[in-house]
Amino acid sequence: MHTEQHFFAKSSASNTQTALRFITCGSVDDGKSTLIGRLLVDTKAVLQDHLAGVQRSGETDLALLTDGLSAEREQGITIDVAYRYFATSSRKFIIGDAPGHEQYTRNMVTAASNADAAVVLVDAIKLDWANPELQLLPQTRRHSLLVNLLRVPSVVFAINKLDAVVDPVLAYTHIANALHRFAKEAGIQVSAMVPVSALKGWNVVTTENNAQTGWCGYTGPSLLSTLENLPVTPAETDGAFSFPVQWVEKFHDSGVTTRGRRVFWGRVATGCIAPGQTIQVFPSGQTAVVSQVLSATRQPQSQAAGHSAGIVLDREVDVSRGDWLLAAEGPPEGQRQLSTTIAWMDDEPLVTGRVYWALHGHRWVKAKVQRVEHRLNVNTLAKEEATELPPNAIGHVTLALQEPLVTLPFQQSRVLGALVLVDTVTHKTAGAVLVH
Repeated sequence: MHTEQHFFAKSSASNTQTALRFITCGSVDDGKSTLIGRLLVDTKAVLQDHLAGVQRSGETDLALLTDGLSAEREQGITIDVAYRYFATSSRKFIIGDAPGHEQYTRNMVTAASNADAAVVLVDAIKLDWANPELQLLPQTRRHSLLVNLLRVPSVVFAINKLDAVVDPVLAYTHIANALHRFAKEAGIQVSAMVPVSALKGWNVVTTENNAQTGWCGYTGPSLLSTLENLPVTPAETDGAFSFPVQWVEKFHDSGVTTRGRRVFWGRVATGCIAPGQTIQVFPSGQTAVVSQVLSATRQPQSQAAGHSAGIVLDREVDVSRGDWLLAAEGPPEGQRQLSTTIAWMDDEPLVTGRVYWALHGHRWVKAKVQRVEHRLNVNTLAKEEATELPPNAIGHVTLALQEPLVTLPFQQSRVLGALVLVDTVTHKTAGAVLVH
């Protein structure tokens, strides 16, 4: 019988005290919204009047706690990402309920881009669970590949609806083995594999059912207990300083703090910033010395990656929204050609020669599809020859930029290595770009 291993990263107390942002994803009707509803109800994060509002024929429809759009309630599907918040005695959580339908993959990618963890639900009753060589659903594979591409640090597989199969032990064993085979082929580090019944609440918040029945032969922690011990994504404080300028504020006073100079506001992308550091403005190349760093509450305070900051320079230089402030010593060189992996989300295919807007930080540049190298087969993980990327495909694409961008490989920096492609006509988000 399959024995599950848990690859918990050892985290400090301060790490687990930080709120964990996680998403639920997977195929259609795998029970993602129901699972979140169960977490909210069993941790007493739902008010009684709200709970009464999701009663259907005397039963609580847990999915309605997150499916708030009228179209979602009418069709019984999740369309947009719904964020919910709850807390236990040891941790706070921010949940993103990502849609399972292929046409809403763009919403799932948006939710995953800032997540610390992903819970990929697998519906046992949709699979040939009695077959030791069973095949996973394509959307399960696609979402798992996407969260891996987006460098979501922790991936948890939750095998759901095991209460509805004849032999839950055999089903859990075969499905878990299939997931491990797939994860090994795809290079996905699995943090945990947990059997659950979101509908009945088995092994979601507590493990009482396990102790009473030995359900699935599983002796590990509940899903909630697993999530309580996962690490958050560390800020990129070790790299050189980089800072995308979001807003330029002109002070008219002559106070000591700013001396009437402009304040450049944004969030520190990488490294740290403190008064006295020399910075370089990209793309102009001008240099200046930082005279003051303000916190989000306008208090003089040095800031590190992941925190908002206002930066005042010792002299007036030409800086606008979309520019980057970089460490003056050895900043990355601007790139005009990028080798990338793209998760394509537009309804129209990506084809060679098309031009899109590329958004990097707060900087917009034109990007031309120079070449489609190959696309990834989500079923076999093979790299296949391709001349275009259809909707929801993942592929390797070379982009030519009209103006240079300062980037790093996505494996090195989730901030400097990520772009978004936007259609120049419809202004719809077309693709998520990861730099090699």
